[in-house]
Formats: sequence, structure tokens, C-alpha cells
Amino acid sequence: MNETILEVTKNIQGRSAKSRKVYLERIALAKGHGVNRNTLGCSNIAHAMAPMNEGEKDSIAQMQSPNIGIVTAYNDMLSAHEPYKLYPTLIKRTLMDLGATAQVAGGVPAMCDGVTQSQPGMELSLFSRDNIAMGTAIALSHNVYDGALYLGVCDKIVPGLVMGALAFGHLPAMFVPAGPMPSGISNAQKAKVRQEFAQGKVSEDALLKVESASYHSSGTCTFYGTANSNQMLLEMMGLQLPNSSFVNTNTPLREALTAEAAKTILTMTNLQGNYKPVAEIVDEKSFVNAIVGLMATGGSTNHTLHIIAMARACGIVINWSDFDAISKVTPLLCKMYPNGQADVNHFRDAGGMSVVIAQLLKAGLVHNDVETVVGRGLERYIAEPKLSSEGVLSFEVGAKISRDETVVSSIEKPFSVEGGLKLLRGNLGRSVIKTSALKPEQFLIEAEAIVFESQESLQTAFKKGTLEKDFIAVVRYQGPKANGMPELHGLMPALGVLQDKGFKVAIITDGRMSGASGKVPSAIHLSPEALDGGMLAKVQTGDRIRFDAKSGEILLLVDAETLSNRVVETPNLSANQHGFGRELFGSIRQSIGIAEEGASVFDLAGAERA
Repeated sequence: MNETILEVTKNIQGRSAKSRKVYLERIALAKGHGVNRNTLGCSNIAHAMAPMNEGEKDSIAQMQSPNIGIVTAYNDMLSAHEPYKLYPTLIKRTLMDLGATAQVAGGVPAMCDGVTQSQPGMELSLFSRDNIAMGTAIALSHNVYDGALYLGVCDKIVPGLVMGALAFGHLPAMFVPAGPMPSGISNAQKAKVRQEFAQGKVSEDALLKVESASYHSSGTCTFYGTANSNQMLLEMMGLQLPNSSFVNTNTPLREALTAEAAKTILTMTNLQGNYKPVAEIVDEKSFVNAIVGLMATGGSTNHTLHIIAMARACGIVINWSDFDAISKVTPLLCKMYPNGQADVNHFRDAGGMSVVIAQLLKAGLVHNDVETVVGRGLERYIAEPKLSSEGVLSFEVGAKISRDETVVSSIEKPFSVEGGLKLLRGNLGRSVIKTSALKPEQFLIEAEAIVFESQESLQTAFKKGTLEKDFIAVVRYQGPKANGMPELHGLMPALGVLQDKGFKVAIITDGRMSGASGKVPSAIHLSPEALDGGMLAKVQTGDRIRFDAKSGEILLLVDAETLSNRVVETPNLSANQHGFGRELFGSIRQSIGIAEEGASVFDLAGAERA
């Protein structure tokens, strides 16, 4: 094993010892014997099985066979989740053939960040993660389930489901993907037209035509943003079937994998002699493997929030220094948009997760001695699912060497010797930056700040032509306490245009920039945020800032005495507190934690501050 990976793992284990012990003790108390519904009275059970058919009722009443809960994020607005409409019937039929039952325990919300980008609804996006965790808990609270299948793909949905699943850590858990849509137009072409629209060169009709050619059917969007990073993480953590994430939706192989997930969860229940609750699968090594996978694939910066929040849900305390240390020793093995022009379908065809895991194991960068839903050892994920002409699913030994080295490389010839993420520190606070899509000349910028307190004000300045120069955009009051920490992805076309014109530009913000960003140097998730006493609130237009992604520094070049004498005038943020349901989340804005602690409302398992 790589010494740095071992050291980071040891540090996390030591930091988490107290809170992890509390969590595992709580899970031990929740474990039952036999079927969980044994503890319920007859009236309770009658309510639970009332809508079932007679065969299912007999199975439930006999207390001899498992009943599996399905927690679904289905809706038919979100393309990645639309295929889930058919999954419960398939799962129930598969389990009934094996003498078991399943019920849809509950649904959780699933919003699409692609729809809400730059809209008021985007301010509910991050909050939805914790809402989903609570919804998962409500779904499973009936205590009639002996395991659970989780149907979710996208941005905040999977982290929320994981947090909810870990709260019910005594239950076996499996995640069931829906798969990506087929490839549409190239991501490069889409980005080009977006920038042309920002400049007024193409019409809205032309832009919509291009966007619709990219996002064109059911299935996950094909760029490597947060949704597809979620799927990678679930495999790195052993919570999905091997190399199953990127099999296209609505195909025979996808259907066979869904049925196999149902069969697998059955073997993990307390009645099958191989009891494997999720609390005994997910541990510190699982999360280290997840972070290594994030770095090796150039995954979403949103996971510098979500991994921390998920880990805290089971008493594990991770911070950005862990990410930074892991990134420094993890080579970048993948080139997918926005780090390259390939999409996740090209990644799958090159060997996908099988190749990535094989290469990381070869280099000693991930822990092999971990538990997974298919048995002990991450090496089990060097596999490829195949469907025979007779419809029989098998897992063959997967590719260990890439079939297309322009998409997935090797440990010997990585795209970069370091991962795609860095920690930035300085008198402005702590921040993260995605570096995997940056050119060498973009790592260092020293320029005057231009301060904005909304993304709309920056867009207005761009349209007026007042930004035609080198500058560092400071976009503040975008943190979780201020307005829910929306993604500011709408800024990328304007800043990308300025960068293409030869100006040196960068952005510093206490907001998020999405898993699809990376072309423009972006110091994001700055903590503490402006509304929470952060130095960002004291920056003035004209101040010089040194932005050095290579050394990991962001420095406000203003003397300490001047800064101490500056009076902070907090802008009127009332417009962020009502409309589009935002008034319902006021208590969350007041109680939410800082970005480096996962920006969560939960203080789980007595986790100490990182």
C-alpha cells in the first residue's frame, strides 16, 4: 500500500475513534433476530400487508422470509430517474420467485440541477440532500424490512440516500443504478454554442436545439459530473454490482442487473446465514477508496461536501486535508468531459471501472481488504457483466488494461501525476479547486478583485463589456447559510469567453461551481463563508489577490491593519428567503454547518469537529 494512503487512513481512523464507536454501538442495539417485523403486533402487520396479494400476505404472515424495502427517487421529469418507474415491479417479481417479498417503502424528492441552474429553485438543491436522508428514514421507519434497495442516480440524491441508509445501518443495503442515456452531440460542441449564446452570436432557438441534442432521452446525462461521480463512488465503496454503473438504460443487460441486485440483497439478510448490514460494509477504508476514485477519475467537486457528510452519517470524520493528501499521490487516469471530450459511454467501452480499479490496486492506492455487496475484496470489482444469448447474466474477469488510452490511461502513463483536486489555503480561508481541466498557465493569477454579490450581477457586467481585462471575480454570499449554496454554473460561459479572449480570469466564491465545471480556475466552497464571519466579506473591488493553484494558496494582498478597520456591510439577502418554497427552509439556513464539515444540518454520531 502507498504510504500516504495508509497514513491518511490511519489519521481518519484516529480522528473518528470516538464517534465511530458511538455509531457502531447504536447499530448493534438496532440489530434484530429473524425478520424485523417479528417485533410488530398483529394490527401493525395487517396495516403493512393490506395492499399485497394473497401470496405476498402469506409470505409476510409466516415470518419465515425477508421483506425488502425499496426507497425510490423516481420521477419522470429527471431523465436519469425516469427508468425507475419499471423497477419496483421487476424487483417484486424477482423476489417473489425466490419466496421473498418487496414493498416500495417510500419515495424521496429528486430535483434536477440541470433544470434549476441559475433559477431560484437551485437554492434548495443542497438542502434537498439532507431532506432525502430524512425521507429515507421515514420510509424505513415502519420496521417491516430486512434489507433495502435504493433507486437513485443524481447529484444530491445518492448522498442523501447513503446518509439515510447508514442511519439504518443494521439493514443490508444495495444501490441500483439506472444507467446513462446514449451519447448525443459532443460536449465540446455544446460548450461552444453556450459561449456563442453568451456573446449574443446565436439565438435562443439555436441554443435549445443544441442542448436538446445533448440531453435527448431517458438516462443519466453523459458528461462526468456529480451524477456519474456518484455511480463511481458507489462502486468504489462496494455498494453496487461490479462495473454496472454505466450500462445504458432500457437495455436487456440493464434489466438483468436490476434483477441481480434484488437477488443479491436477499443473500445479505439475517435469514440467509450471510448477514451483511451496510454498517459492516462501509468503514474508513471504504471512504478512502472513494476519495482515491474521485481523484483518479477527475470527479465532481461537489463530493468534497458529500463524502464528508456521508462519512459523518456513520461516525467517520473526514476533512479537506485528507482530500488534498490523497490527490497528491493519486494519478489522473481518466479524460471525460469537462476534463476531456469523452463521455461515460466512451469510458465504459474503454473498460470503465474495471480498468480504474485494477490500475489503482496495482499501484497500491486503494484498500483491497474491504467488504462489498458481492464479497470481501475490492478486486471483485475487476469484472464485466455479460448477458448470454439465452439471457443468463454472468460476471467475467474484466479488463485490467484500457481499450482506449485516450479515455482511460494507466498508472505508468497517467494524464497527470496528481489527482484533479487541490486544497487552497490563505488569509481568505480554506477552499477547494478542480485542477484537472486547467492548463499550466492558468494555475497562477495575480490580479485585482471585482466583487459581486450575485451571479446575475456578474452576468450583467459581462454583457455591458466592463470585464474585458484580467481580474479575479469574488462572488460572495453564496454559501449555505446565505442562500443554500447554489451551483453558479451559469457563470462559466461568460468567464470562458473572457478566458478564450486571452484575459487571465479566475473566481473565488463561497458557493459551488458544479461537477461540470473546471475550465476556469475556481476557488469554491470557501470557508468560512461571507455570512459566517469569513474574510471574503471584507474584500473590496480593486484589492489585489494572488491565486496560486500550484502552491495551494489564495491570498488577499491587503495588510492586516487595513482589513481590521474595514466595516462589513451585509447586503439585503431577504430575496433569497422566500418564493419557490425557500421560506420553508429558513431553519435549515440558520442551523446548517460549514462546507468543510459537509454543509449538513446533522450532527451525527457525536462526530467531533474536523
